[in-house]
Amino acid sequence: MAGITQDWEPVVIRKKAPTAAARKDEKAVNAARRVGAEIETVKKSNAGTNKAASSSTSLNTRKLDEDTENLTHEKVPTELKKAIMQARMDKKLTQAQLAQIINEKPQIIQEYESGKAIPNQQIISKLERALGVKLRGKK
Repeated sequence: MAGITQDWEPVVIRKKAPTAAARKDEKAVNAARRVGAEIETVKKSNAGTNKAASSSTSLNTRKLDEDTENLTHEKVPTELKKAIMQARMDKKLTQAQLAQIINEKPQIIQEYESGKAIPNQQIISKLERALGVKLRGKK
């Protein structure tokens, strides 16, 4: 037993080297300045601008400028909105009451009567049944 010796060599545990992002953060740069290490600063050419994202849009922009097609939604025709208003007033109903009868929101009736709604055949047929009037005669 006298011949047993222990090996007590020091073990050094090191942290991983800092990543690129960690080397760039403000704390690391300030710590390097305090120690006196060399710090390199490089100004990026597109820093603070959005040039990289918008540089390839010139082709798309030209196509959009050349495109003359009118891309708008179909609106309620004037004859239809007048017919809905007239039929509703003949039955002495408010927009809210008519909306309740056809199980739609009052805003839908307002949009149809103001001409802002996108025509929906289901809603028009509900209106025809509720008001007892033919609204789609010419289509």
